[in-house]
Amino acid sequence: MKIALLGAGHIGQTIARLLHATGDYQVTVIDKNAKYLDVLAAEGIATAEVDTAHHGALAAQLRGKDAVVNALPYHLAITAATLARECGCHYFDLTEDVAATKAIKELAQGSKTAFMPQCGLAPGFIGIVAHHLAKQFDGVRDVQMRVGALPAFPTTKLKYNLTWSVDGLINEYCHPCEAIHGGEFISALPLEGLEHFSLDGVEYEAFNTSGGLGTLCETWSGKVKNLDYKTVRYPGHRDLMKFLLEDLG
Repeated sequence: MKIALLGAGHIGQTIARLLHATGDYQVTVIDKNAKYLDVLAAEGIATAEVDTAHHGALAAQLRGKDAVVNALPYHLAITAATLARECGCHYFDLTEDVAATKAIKELAQGSKTAFMPQCGLAPGFIGIVAHHLAKQFDGVRDVQMRVGALPAFPTTKLKYNLTWSVDGLINEYCHPCEAIHGGEFISALPLEGLEHFSLDGVEYEAFNTSGGLGTLCETWSGKVKNLDYKTVRYPGHRDLMKFLLEDLG
C-alpha cells in the first residue's frame, strides 16, 4: 500500500518509522522542511520536499497513493482532506480541531474513499476506550475523561514537555469545548472547570480543552447525563497558560 505522510515533525517522524518498519507500506513523507526530511531519508524512508500550502504541488504527490496520513498543523487539515478526495485517497489525520473535523465529515459524504479524522491519542484512542467501557453497562450516567501526556520529571515553570504541534496545543487551549451537561449539549470555555486530584501520591490538575471528545457527544447523546473531557497537567500549568494567553495575549 502506498502512503503519503504529510508532515515530518515529531509525530510525523514517529509515524513514518512505524509504518516503514512493518515492511507493508511504501511511505513517502512530504514536508517543506528539508532538514527534517533529511533525517528520514538517511534511514531509507522516501521523502519529497513540497510546500504543503501549495495545492498543485501537493496534489501531484498524492496522485497514485492509496492513503493520506496527515500529521500537519490543524489549519491545513481541510486542504489536505480536500486534495485527498480529489486524488482518490483514503484520509486519516490527528487533528483536534472541531471545525476542521466537521468540514471533513461533510467532505466524506458521497466519497468512494474513507475519511477518518481525529486518530490520535485524544481525540482518538481515548474515545475508543471510553466508548468500549461505557457500553458494557446497562445504563451510564456520567462519562468523565481525563487525559494528559506529561513528563515524568518536569523541570520548567509550565511543568510540560512539548512533544507535538505548538499550533495544535494552543488551539486546544483557546477554542470552545463540547460536552454534555444535564443531558444537554453545551459549549464550555477552555481553561475553565479547574479541578485537582492525586494519583499514586502525585498531585495533578485538570481543565477544559477543546476537541478531546471527538464525536462522543454525538454517539452518547440522549444516553448519558454528563459527558466531558479535561486535559491533565501538573498544578500551576493552567494559571500560567491563562496568564500568557488571556492577560498577555
